[in-house]
Amino acid sequence: MSFWQSLLLGVLQGISEFIPISSSGHLVVMRAVLGIGEIPLLYDVVLHIATLIAVVWFFRIRIARMIAAIWRWIRRRSADDDAVDLRLTLLVLIGTVITVVIVLAIRRLDLHLYPKVVAGAFLVTAGLLILSHFARGTTGYDGLKARHALIVGIVQGLAVVPGISRSGSTITAALWAGVTRERAAEFSFLMSIPAILGALILEMRDLSSLTAAVSPAAIAAGFAASLVFGLLSLSLLVRLIRGGKLWVFSVYLVPLGIWGLIAL
Repeated sequence: MSFWQSLLLGVLQGISEFIPISSSGHLVVMRAVLGIGEIPLLYDVVLHIATLIAVVWFFRIRIARMIAAIWRWIRRRSADDDAVDLRLTLLVLIGTVITVVIVLAIRRLDLHLYPKVVAGAFLVTAGLLILSHFARGTTGYDGLKARHALIVGIVQGLAVVPGISRSGSTITAALWAGVTRERAAEFSFLMSIPAILGALILEMRDLSSLTAAVSPAAIAAGFAASLVFGLLSLSLLVRLIRGGKLWVFSVYLVPLGIWGLIAL
């Protein structure tokens, strides 16, 4: 993979990780279009780490509150307003466990090797985004239950299929489970943090094969592009969610999915 190809993939990852069009699916399609051969899955995870940094920065206030609440709980000095953040932390952990179980089962199928499967998954994502427009959640963090974490965790696990947007599917699931738009988005991205870290740990064994296939300079270029464009696209997505406009991306995904089924 060349420096410029890696840079292009980084830009694509940064945009599509948060905009609900499936970053993994677009990476598969772009590699097919550019004629890039098989590279270690760890490369994808490196790009995801860049967008993870964007998530942590964007939601840094909420994350800091959760960490502080955990620290006070460990020291047995919890404040009255720590209850919501402690429960939120527990629900993220519950959802993550569910996600891990599903991901370990699905990832063995190597679906990223089949572009037509990805194209079909784009159409699934389009349908989910359309459904999100009709959801009217009213539950905030104070009303989140284990069932919300279970639902989002299952959907996040299924979103390991390339072409199914993790953000789009989990936000839609949270909305239909009754969560408000703003909290559905935040909870979705909080759930992504342990999921991405887990993927990095699982793929670390591919580190030597990654550096053999992609130069350090190319990896750095992809990482930087993914981080910068990730911050920009995350800011845009949050505004669109508040306006209930996730469905607009289905206008792009439907023709893309049909084209992929025919051409790839």
